[in-house]
Amino acid sequence: MTFLEKYKMEKTVKLKQNNPETKKIQMMNMFNGISSNYDILNRIITLGIDIIWRKKVVSLVKKHKHDAILDIATGTGDLVLALAKLKTKKIIGLDISPGMLNIGIDKVVSKRLESRIEMQLGDSESLQFEDASFDVVTVAFGVRNFENLEKGLKEINRILKPKGVLVILETAVPKNQILKPLYTFYTQNIIPFVSSVFFKDHSAYQYLSDSAASFQCGEVFNNILRENGFIDVDDFPQTLGVSSIYFAKKP
Repeated sequence: MTFLEKYKMEKTVKLKQNNPETKKIQMMNMFNGISSNYDILNRIITLGIDIIWRKKVVSLVKKHKHDAILDIATGTGDLVLALAKLKTKKIIGLDISPGMLNIGIDKVVSKRLESRIEMQLGDSESLQFEDASFDVVTVAFGVRNFENLEKGLKEINRILKPKGVLVILETAVPKNQILKPLYTFYTQNIIPFVSSVFFKDHSAYQYLSDSAASFQCGEVFNNILRENGFIDVDDFPQTLGVSSIYFAKKP
């Protein structure tokens, strides 16, 4: 069985009424539904700046041991492909959405990196890895979608090796009182409008805008990381504060 055949997955998962995991499955279906245009729409919405942010994540990872890396909420694989430039021995990209993973798998195969990058379907809050398996865990634009943030962070802590590092790239709300209303207008009006050009149902990007606005960023999130067992926590605001890169270490 080829790499592509092994990891290609169905793109639809039917919701079941009264299922305790309904919310998680809804998230899965939401990302399945936007997977085909996700990359191009993100480039438009961020004006391509998200590429620069990912490069900064890679630069931060490069400063630490990175023989084994897990990228959670890998989506279409942009970050794992960027991380592959570090010549890391083992990179796993994990996501709950089969549709997003299919796009990522195609990218990995087109770059002929399937011997170094493995794409897996999985749940960030129930990681199927042994304790202390990875030197680095990365999450780009994913932690705000965790159904149970504390559970997800504890799982990350568990599978990190001692002294292993966690690097998170996530949206943020600018603190500047002039920029903040402009940011709010952009995320609540422009992004949903642009997404409506690509999707008949643009509720997914409305959700993403709303979740970005409500995410507990900055020092609030730093404290959440500390409360879940991480040390040496710091955050680095990006591009006028519209996103942040968080760094944390396992003791």
